[in-house]
Amino acid sequence: MTSVLYIDDASSMRKLVEMVLGRDYQLTLAENGQEGLDALQLKQFDVIISDVNMPVMDGITFLTEARKLAAYKFTPILMMTTEASPEMKAKGKEGGATGWIVKPFDPQKLPGIIQKVVS
Repeated sequence: MTSVLYIDDASSMRKLVEMVLGRDYQLTLAENGQEGLDALQLKQFDVIISDVNMPVMDGITFLTEARKLAAYKFTPILMMTTEASPEMKAKGKEGGATGWIVKPFDPQKLPGIIQKVVS
């Protein structure tokens, strides 16, 4: 089963993603980038989805730190955020983001996006 780490400080978003992905994926939830990094030390994930604007550690910092880890150099990391500016997307690309999903996202399309990046 594909393992997914989802990082978002909004509990409503974590609940929504859990409803959408919880049955078909091995899902781990984290509330900020630091919790996400801690989770990376505990197990290997096939896909990571992260918000950008979060307390403690934002998504771009998380992305940069995750890419420094040998085990996560090539793991698909998708940024899912309300941020849609070209500047922010450029920062994500520079940091090694695999893709950019703008919130609100289409729950029916999310599993297909995950399948696309892991295959």
